[in-house]
Amino acid sequence: MVRNTTPEATRRKILEVAAERIHQVGFQATSVGDILAATGLSKGALYHHFATKTEIGYAVIEEHYADLNRRNWAPVLEADDVFRTLIPFLAGFHQQICDETLCNGCPVNNLGQEMSALDEGFRQRLQQVTTRWRDDLTAGLRRSQQGGSMDPAADAAGVAALVVAAFQGAVALAKNAQDRQVFVESMASLLDYLKRLEVPVSH
Repeated sequence: MVRNTTPEATRRKILEVAAERIHQVGFQATSVGDILAATGLSKGALYHHFATKTEIGYAVIEEHYADLNRRNWAPVLEADDVFRTLIPFLAGFHQQICDETLCNGCPVNNLGQEMSALDEGFRQRLQQVTTRWRDDLTAGLRRSQQGGSMDPAADAAGVAALVVAAFQGAVALAKNAQDRQVFVESMASLLDYLKRLEVPVSH
């Protein structure tokens, strides 16, 4: 419940509650009443920050899900050698999948499937999250090529797009099966492909 707090903290709490609820049941099944009940806010206090439920959804993508995605991938994208960090990251990610993600799936992917065909604002914002993820990974892989750890003849942008697509698909399959091992099995071919792009360390 939000009491005696700053406007910034109130806004952040609204988005945290909305993001969690949307992840659990989807945007369309999330009501303003759900958010009010979880935060203890009045309608007037909530509408001071967001004029509509759609505005809340847009802000959840821009301010919550985008940041969550960056934080999840920071160990790879901020590494000195992105390519050599990527392989063990993907191989071990099944151990990091929290129960909420296993149960509910990737929030960005879920919301895209639910809303991209229904609302252009959702589609554009979700695409921006995915595009930044892919672009950051592409830039990192190119640095690894320059550093000599990844095959310089490989198409870094294509590899990045494949990684993002395969990762999202693997998380979706693990969600459907409610089984972490499905993620491991789903990623096996991708990991085999990536290992073939690795330039052996010279001694």
